[in-house]
Amino acid sequence: MKTANSFAFACLLVFAPAAFGQTPQAIVDRISRLSAVRNAEQIIENDHDRIVREMIELNEIPAPSFKEMQRARAFAQLLRDSGMTNVEIDPEGNVLALRKGVGSGPMVAVAAHLDTVFPEGTDVQVKRQGNRLMAPGIGDNTRSLAVLLGIIRALDSARVQTLGDILFVGDVGEEGPGDLRGMRYLFQKGPYRDRIRMFVSIDGAGSGSDIVTTALGSRRYHIVFKGPGGHSYGAFGLVNPVYAMSKAIDRISKIPVPGIPRTTYNVGLVGGGTSVNSIPNEAWMDVDLRSESPQQLNKVSDEMIKQLRAAADEENQSRSTSQGKIELDARVIGERPSGSTPIDSPIVKLAVAAANRFGISPAYSVGSTDANMPISLGIPAITLDSGGTGGRAHALDEWIDVEKNSSVKGINLVMTTILALSGVQ
Repeated sequence: MKTANSFAFACLLVFAPAAFGQTPQAIVDRISRLSAVRNAEQIIENDHDRIVREMIELNEIPAPSFKEMQRARAFAQLLRDSGMTNVEIDPEGNVLALRKGVGSGPMVAVAAHLDTVFPEGTDVQVKRQGNRLMAPGIGDNTRSLAVLLGIIRALDSARVQTLGDILFVGDVGEEGPGDLRGMRYLFQKGPYRDRIRMFVSIDGAGSGSDIVTTALGSRRYHIVFKGPGGHSYGAFGLVNPVYAMSKAIDRISKIPVPGIPRTTYNVGLVGGGTSVNSIPNEAWMDVDLRSESPQQLNKVSDEMIKQLRAAADEENQSRSTSQGKIELDARVIGERPSGSTPIDSPIVKLAVAAANRFGISPAYSVGSTDANMPISLGIPAITLDSGGTGGRAHALDEWIDVEKNSSVKGINLVMTTILALSGVQ
């Protein structure tokens, strides 16, 4: 686990120029005036059609969580085709590419997740209408993978030399049941786990006005109510797991939660039973709890468990238990840590300065992204848009707009932020 000393060390490295009186905006403006950086920005513009082609190529390789390997191999090859030589796929399936710096600056990890929320068999072919690309996963998060490739080529072609190393990552398991498994491995077992000093996640289409600084924590449960079951007529009057679960859902729906810090709950999946004329011997549901506060997440979790038990007890008291009682099994199936990167920290200030440099007024937001893991470990981390515009994320009609000017501006904003964090010679 990273400590406050690690944070202070990273701040010192990032703000070495500040010792000479430079503000974050001055640092970004200085970097933006460098001829190599200006050349890199122009290369992004010239390379835009290729970036779009790579969005389409990668999106049409299915990558459900836990089944990202085909896309991972393709992304690794595109990294090599883009000039990266230190490319590897780690044991968890993350694609890693290290771009060496020329000085003693901090290592900055920049990640875009490989996986999508869509199950195997989903049609992921991209349909294009002018500047609009439509396909499941195209904005979340295939676009970001292609943006990383474009930035790498621009830095290499323009011969931009950073002080710190930049670790580019295509990670697995960001979505839903993936439970951040790629990030957990990167920061707990990966070869660079003790070297990463700052982290930037690129996720979703957008102009760059959104800077995620607060990690939205979540806890997911698979909850099963079990009972004796029986014939719907012959065993009528016995306890029924579905009735118990229905009572539980009603109780959950009435749990009071604060608006600040925002805390939510949702019963997202339900199932059980064998036939219409059988009392089920089992009923189950999956529940998602979320909060900006670790304390509130624990509180709503404890309250939910209390209400589940009360519902089971109520059913056992309402009907016959002669053949057995309702039993409850609640198991955690996913957990994402929460926390925040202070808005007055160097990484946030430099991201804001980069947005200002491109005439964009940023806003701070809350999200559940790859940045949750480093934030929870005390490593300065944020999530940025990948440029352009888009909508309908997680829907079959997901889309992005790749109009060149707004797309290029967003990509260059990301690149400028990375350079400001790494330091440029």
